[in-house]
Amino acid sequence: METIVNSWLVIVGVLLMLMALMATVLKRLPLTTSLLYLGVGAALGPLGAGLIALDPLASAHVLERLTEAAVVVSLFTAGLKLRVPFSDELWKPPLRLATLTMVVTIALVAALGVGLLGLPVGAAILLGAVLAPTDPVLASDVQVEHATDRSRLRFSLTGEAGLNDGTAFPFVMLGLGLLGVHEIGPMGWKWLAVDVLWSVVGGVGVGWILGGIVGRLTVQVRSRSEEVVGYDDFLALGLIALSYGLALLLHAYGFLAVFAAAVALRRVERTSTGTNREPEEAIREATEDFPEAKEEQIAAHPSAAPAYMAQAMLGFAEQAERILEFGVVLVLGGLLTYADVGWRSILFVSAMLLLVRPLAVLGTYGGRGTLPRLRPYVAWFGIRGIGSLYYLFYAVSHGLPKDLGRSLLGVTLATVAVSVVVHGVSVTPIMRRYARERAAVRAAEAR
Repeated sequence: METIVNSWLVIVGVLLMLMALMATVLKRLPLTTSLLYLGVGAALGPLGAGLIALDPLASAHVLERLTEAAVVVSLFTAGLKLRVPFSDELWKPPLRLATLTMVVTIALVAALGVGLLGLPVGAAILLGAVLAPTDPVLASDVQVEHATDRSRLRFSLTGEAGLNDGTAFPFVMLGLGLLGVHEIGPMGWKWLAVDVLWSVVGGVGVGWILGGIVGRLTVQVRSRSEEVVGYDDFLALGLIALSYGLALLLHAYGFLAVFAAAVALRRVERTSTGTNREPEEAIREATEDFPEAKEEQIAAHPSAAPAYMAQAMLGFAEQAERILEFGVVLVLGGLLTYADVGWRSILFVSAMLLLVRPLAVLGTYGGRGTLPRLRPYVAWFGIRGIGSLYYLFYAVSHGLPKDLGRSLLGVTLATVAVSVVVHGVSVTPIMRRYARERAAVRAAEAR
């Protein structure tokens, strides 16, 4: 056992150092780091060296917690990136994608589950809820790039990924209820009242209140001190744990609470700094008379404290997200031997990528705040990943029958793996094309 642990320490250490040393080179390649992690995980798993040997159903509880941590941190990161007032039309597309588009996606996946995979209705709805959310962890390459980034595409995809990991939860509970392992009440009244209304509203409310309180309290405390020792990593982890834990204690959705807490905290910074002003600019202007100001003094400066707090927490969250992504996708690669590669699964995965997402977006992505030319991009970037794995392991840990669990596992692993590969290869060239189109549109508007 000791030899195995020591060997893993060496392997992980080497991989982390290689990723750090080769970061510049990797950015030039037309693929994502997730794709590399997946390949390394496959090489270390039963398909290769056999160093990753997990029975995913037997280890469902552990894998649930691992994927849960990755999703929670990623949702917090996504929330901190969204710095636009709710009155702005930029919010309308992600809200539509996280509700209408997601419901249509669940319905289409459920239909495929019944008609193609032969699943019972409850299991088919559960599969739809597992695979409907886009992934906030693996979608970082198409998310908002900086505080004043007003790209409609990036904002839509970031907001969708942050919201739909919470809005999919009611349908997970509905699927489990139809399978008899969760109480939904006569005619589904308990599901509607508790799993939909209370859990969604409660999760958003808990997060919004805590994020606002923590943000304002932190700024006030720091502004009254001459120097402040940062501990912004502690602050970020504390807010994540507090909002997530309290929401779960109140039987609300922790995912929505964490996301809302991050958005509310960012609102505190935006109110102080200004919507169209970069936080770094606010810090620079506040300390221009003190060029040698220490980091602790900047954090305590009344004009710079909100911007410093938000940027420091975002920096830590992004680092934690990268580490968790590394671990989870590595494990995912080691689980690929359990992926279903039968013809029904191949047809299902193909339909997921080429039909389900495009049809769902085509039918629901429109109206104010949207641009028709962005519809193909939104339709393609329906990245499935760690969130889908979390929902699956959550269902297994909460009573999903083993035979159904194994069937859903095979299809889910196949879908996620193909999504990581296909989107990992296509994201760089497609986003470069989008950047060129956006630049051309801006140039035409400036004439």
